[in-house]
Amino acid sequence: MFERVLVANRGAVARRIIRACNALDCESIAVYSDIDAGLPHVEEASRAERLPGYRPVDTYLNGENILSAARRAKADAVHPGYGFLAENPDFARSVEAAGMKFIGPAASWLERMGEKTQARQWMQENGFPVHAGSEVIRDQKMLTSAAATIGYPVILKPTAGGGGIGMIVAEDPESLTAAYATATSLAARTFGQSTVFLEKFLQGSRHVEVQVIGDGETLLALYERDCSVQRRHQKLIEESPAPAIERSDIDELSSRAVEALVGYDSLGTVETLYDQGCFGFLEMNTRLQVEHGVTEEVTGLDLVDLQLRIASGDRLSTLLPERPGIDGHAVEARLYAEDPESMLPSPGHLSVFRVPDMAGVRIEASYREGNTVSPYYDPMLAKVIGKGATREAAIGRTLIALRAMEVKGVKTNATLLCRILESARFIEAKLDTAFLGDLL
Repeated sequence: MFERVLVANRGAVARRIIRACNALDCESIAVYSDIDAGLPHVEEASRAERLPGYRPVDTYLNGENILSAARRAKADAVHPGYGFLAENPDFARSVEAAGMKFIGPAASWLERMGEKTQARQWMQENGFPVHAGSEVIRDQKMLTSAAATIGYPVILKPTAGGGGIGMIVAEDPESLTAAYATATSLAARTFGQSTVFLEKFLQGSRHVEVQVIGDGETLLALYERDCSVQRRHQKLIEESPAPAIERSDIDELSSRAVEALVGYDSLGTVETLYDQGCFGFLEMNTRLQVEHGVTEEVTGLDLVDLQLRIASGDRLSTLLPERPGIDGHAVEARLYAEDPESMLPSPGHLSVFRVPDMAGVRIEASYREGNTVSPYYDPMLAKVIGKGATREAAIGRTLIALRAMEVKGVKTNATLLCRILESARFIEAKLDTAFLGDLL
């Protein structure tokens, strides 16, 4: 096992990784921007290194500064968490070139899955189903032709990046050119490159993803999560197992994922859209997933512990001689500091921030009372996970926990989350990616 792991992230995911390192008697090194100096992850680590500045580009996206911090702390490994540099192949190579282990898949996998059309082609060539789509759009003629071939409505997507940014739907030929201009502009501003591609827009489809873990030789699928309840293409509610889908369909999906990803060597998530009984590849996240806790709750596994052990050289066949079964049901709600009406971030000072300690509830919080929610970073306050023997029990526990939380100083989406979980449509598992728009 590693002696010292630098955690190149902040908030809830940094705390989660630090907790796993501490359990393995491995020193954990936190990093923090100037505005994050008082956050819990800084205090919970064995030591902490400052990243001067506030903006992401100066701090958690500054690979050179992070590597300098790792050298000062004499780290022998770097865990990127999720977001920021987690899926950046250049950063992964820089870590390895500096004599440290990058805790994630090989840079070649980050490259392969980081460009969306390349990832789509790879999965298709390796037997994984895809929905109708295009290559990178080169000009107006190709745009018009590809949209006509795929059939309207279509969705334009950046080839780089994520988080739902830059995804624009075109309902008909008349709206296509404007949608293309908007999508390319957003992609250029956000990701530094303007390239986009088209896919069929599947109104009423479900977002279902498969958790995988591999060591380069053995690969296992650790079941699925349903993440259909979203706003602006970003997940709000996740659960496992996925309700109202035949297990035979899920098993087939898992088998296809394992067959397509031979040689994969870390945690990863294959995201799909499920439409009219058919799964189609969406993207692959080559990192620890935000909602990994849902899978941990129903399998009893510690995915971060497994990821650390595999990165240090342990074999998956020894760590997991056989795949565990599913025990019960888990539902996660993402609590954000955001205005419930506009759904825009609501930064501010947390004058009150109290989370309940309840049986069957797990809360992964980014902050504690007295901290400041910065306008510079993702406004997630906490992930609230309810576990129960049944889906109904898991929903109930998540609801109770959300109502028991006390937050003052910022606005939150707690009321919206409760409204979702209480709705008849959610309870009946009539889920799709248009759920929230229909509810509101």
